[in-house]
Amino acid sequence: MPKVEITIPEHLEMQIAQMVERGEFVNREEAIEDLLSTGIKAYKTSGPMDEEEGTGTGGGTGLEDDGMMGHDDEYVF
Repeated sequence: MPKVEITIPEHLEMQIAQMVERGEFVNREEAIEDLLSTGIKAYKTSGPMDEEEGTGTGGGTGLEDDGMMGHDDEYVF
């Protein structure tokens, strides 16, 4: 399986650690793999939104409503 290195915001790391501690995942690697896979499946299902459709927040992907925007963190693959 290919290895990928990423940098994520501290709040996401804390959420992943909490899910592992609660037993939702066996370990951090499994959690990240499963959450990434789920996110990709959800993206394929809903697809990107056109800017004209918008979300009431000036267009975009709708991630603003989920608290995922507004961070300057960089994701490196």
